Amino acid sequence: MSLAIVWFRRDLRLADNPALHAACAAHERVLPVYIHAPQEERDWAPGAASRWWLHHALDALRTSLHGHHAELHLRQGDSERVLAALIKATGAGAVYWNRMYEPAAIERDTRIKQRLREQGVAAQSFNAALWREPWQVETRTGDPYRVFTPFWRNLRTLIDESGPLPVPQPLRGATAEGGATLESLELLPRIRWDAGLAGAWTPGERGAQEMLELFVDDAVNDYAEGRDIPSRHGTSRLSPHLHFGEISPRQIQAGLHRLLAGRSGKRPDLEPFLRELGWREFAHHLLYHFPATHTANFNPKFDGFPWAASDEALIERWQRGRTGIPLVDAGMRELWHTGWMHNRVRMVVASFLTKNLRQHWHHGARWFWDTLVDADLPANSLGWQWVAGCGADAAPYFRVFNPVSQSQKFDPKGEYLARWLPELAGAVPALRHEPWKDPSLLRRSGYPAPMVDLGESRAAALAAYGALKGR
Repeated sequence: MSLAIVWFRRDLRLADNPALHAACAAHERVLPVYIHAPQEERDWAPGAASRWWLHHALDALRTSLHGHHAELHLRQGDSERVLAALIKATGAGAVYWNRMYEPAAIERDTRIKQRLREQGVAAQSFNAALWREPWQVETRTGDPYRVFTPFWRNLRTLIDESGPLPVPQPLRGATAEGGATLESLELLPRIRWDAGLAGAWTPGERGAQEMLELFVDDAVNDYAEGRDIPSRHGTSRLSPHLHFGEISPRQIQAGLHRLLAGRSGKRPDLEPFLRELGWREFAHHLLYHFPATHTANFNPKFDGFPWAASDEALIERWQRGRTGIPLVDAGMRELWHTGWMHNRVRMVVASFLTKNLRQHWHHGARWFWDTLVDADLPANSLGWQWVAGCGADAAPYFRVFNPVSQSQKFDPKGEYLARWLPELAGAVPALRHEPWKDPSLLRRSGYPAPMVDLGESRAAALAAYGALKGR
């Protein structure tokens, strides 16, 4: 009887899963396997928030497979050795998986595919995460892109309207003895700080579809403007579901068209949202072609930038939302409580750390990696380098986000500030943005005074960036 292993990684769904679909089409039985091997991601093993999500996503996948009379087999250890043991125990003649694009994953998967084929085991990998592979989008001269707009212009012409794959029918699951329990993977925190995450998210394939439906019902109509307002549910919030492969870009695109088809009246313009998905593709494109960008400046000129000395106490105040700058603190507290932060606020808090405090972007990237449920190496690297000014298609070095004007513009009533800074909720909106203008408010509320002067620190940052540009 023909049997294949389907190696799940960050493709935790049954629908539109090319590896699962191909295995079910070619073999009589499939063995769904997840191998917990964080050490194989080297310095970028999943952070605490990602581990929380992974626990619940695996549980959801296990439930989905049960609905098709199949089991998710959990294992721990070296992926190559675990696969070899499963092949020996089950007589599997093939292993199928969907690709990952981080440098360590590419190196591991290339080695495993070669070893399996040398042993006479068929090994096939597929694209389940992107509209197009990073090597399929190139300039006219065959080079990778370094600027988003021409990249998106090209990618947009390559996105077809073909529908996503259905759940394979039938899905004939095989079994193997032994293995790990979900609890034994120890993904959940020992000290249960995760109540806020549980209240904000439903990991899993069904949760992803529900979030897509909520986006269509609530935010897609004025996405171009609403996405900038942090107090509103104006974005899709699909990023963690995309990272863990609980939904694909193709599913999102098809789902938007399907859900909007039954509506009367004018249909919303989907291009601004699709363009944001294009940024995700661009991040993967960059990390694939320039694999050092998760640690090294994309623009090597910034290797000589005069960052301030690393200050642990200062960085901790930023992490805990105690800087005395309301929009920064609100964003950092939202992140700590929910594992997520509104995208515009992400830019502001990153600008404050790298420019007003002139701390290296590595500090911010690491904190986001540990606390974001959507921590994604390509996007995290692109985002932090973009704000710091040292990345591809980066913000100009002289762009320093002003947290006060940003909150006044995008949160004029201070609703977002009041939600995450309860000590300022009783203040009038004007003082929520600038509480230091009333020293008695600071005394009564216990909210800290600003740790830096925004104007002076901006001038110092511009001087440092200007000197770098001069060289």
